[in-house]
Amino acid sequence: MEIEIELEKEKEKGSIPEAGGPEIAFFDVETTVPRSGSSYALLEFGAVLVCPRRLVEVGSYSTLIRPGDLAAISANSVRCNGITRDAVASAPSFVDVADVVFTVLHGRVWAGHNIVRFDCARIREAFAEIGRAAPEPKGMIDTLPLLTQRFGRRAGNMKMASLANYFGLGKQKHRSLDDVRMNLEVLKYCATVLFLESSLQDVLPMNTLVYDSTIARRQDNTNASHNEREAEVDPLSNQKISFIGNTRMLDADDPSELVVHIEEMKLDPLREDATMHGQSPPNSPDMLCATSAPSEGSSGFAGFLEPGEVSKHCISAPIVPFYQSGRKIFIHHKDCPLQLCCMGLRIHFGISTKFQDNSGRPKLNIVVDIPENLYKVLDVCDHIAQKSSQESGSTSQWRTAIMKNGHSNPPSIRLRIPTVANGDVGIYSTEIYKKEPTGNTQKLVFSKFDAAELESLFSPGKFVDAFFYLDVYDYQQYAGLRLVAKRLVLHSK
Repeated sequence: MEIEIELEKEKEKGSIPEAGGPEIAFFDVETTVPRSGSSYALLEFGAVLVCPRRLVEVGSYSTLIRPGDLAAISANSVRCNGITRDAVASAPSFVDVADVVFTVLHGRVWAGHNIVRFDCARIREAFAEIGRAAPEPKGMIDTLPLLTQRFGRRAGNMKMASLANYFGLGKQKHRSLDDVRMNLEVLKYCATVLFLESSLQDVLPMNTLVYDSTIARRQDNTNASHNEREAEVDPLSNQKISFIGNTRMLDADDPSELVVHIEEMKLDPLREDATMHGQSPPNSPDMLCATSAPSEGSSGFAGFLEPGEVSKHCISAPIVPFYQSGRKIFIHHKDCPLQLCCMGLRIHFGISTKFQDNSGRPKLNIVVDIPENLYKVLDVCDHIAQKSSQESGSTSQWRTAIMKNGHSNPPSIRLRIPTVANGDVGIYSTEIYKKEPTGNTQKLVFSKFDAAELESLFSPGKFVDAFFYLDVYDYQQYAGLRLVAKRLVLHSK
């Protein structure tokens, strides 16, 4: 049994502050890997109490936890965190340590990597199982969305292991207290880099401080586990971090204020990489299409150009500042974000649900055949964006957006149908319409996320009018153009 602070002894000495103190509680849990039909079981809890003004550790607590059923610790579970049945056989059950956990967490600001989606839920489940009210935070700092938004994807997938490798902090051990302290160090490093970049941006070039582009994109798949709760995501995943009760999340507009003024912290919904969750970055098509000149383009959807309206000589891929910590490549046409539309595209492959986002929903896309004129426009965009990517210093492998299907078949492209979270329900951020044979168009309204329902609509061989924008991504050693559907109009026949 591993207990860094024994509650009764330490409380007598006053080394564990009472619940509701000003300290930030950085914490992490290790759990079993649930089998089909079963739930998670806590195996370890670790927390570090940190002074919010000086970011120094003022207290810590760690304990192994014996689950109700030792058989729940499978070989897969042991591979994830190394915690065996023998290791926890003599450890206290959760009911024995619940008082300590409550004292450490209740009424404090909670902090951790991906705690909103995983650790917080496991804590509440554990208290519910013993019939006790769970501790409640007065604030929340989830460093996964925070660093994804503020620090950018220079560390690749933004898992704790990748961030630690990026800063040379060693390998993640997947043990609660070790991971908590590593999380705190990563946060300090990121805050320092952002502070320097914002303070010295006229002296030092963006994206060159204390990191190497090759290291930043390195992917370490060793010791991957469910405790790296951030499932593999691509740059356009539309996970949304929600409020928890009245808890407000962190918003560090000034890097120097990253962890101070806890009471005022709030995390805005974010959209990963090129388009942060539920909210578009500056200069993105989402922000600019509403202000595009309605007269530009004859598609009937303001700001979207048909392939014949695009002058290939007017296409550019400027590299522009992206938030406070990086740069971003945009595809422009005559100095405006390029958005395209093409009518009557034949669906080659229907809805694909192969990959999932962080909330477990399938990431949806369809594959459509494209005509020669659209092929030529996208081919130019692809080459110009690739050149800009190389000029920006990227070493990622470039993936072309166009799929060539041989001489006898037309080329095709993949159109992404992103989803956003609305509470616990996923909704499509792509507008979907149905065009009747009479020419009337009706908007389809979906009450819930249902990939099977979309599969029946977007079946191979059907035709669709597509309105989409082009996004340049650079993620986990791969870069390229991603085509994101803003509106899809299905033909009835």
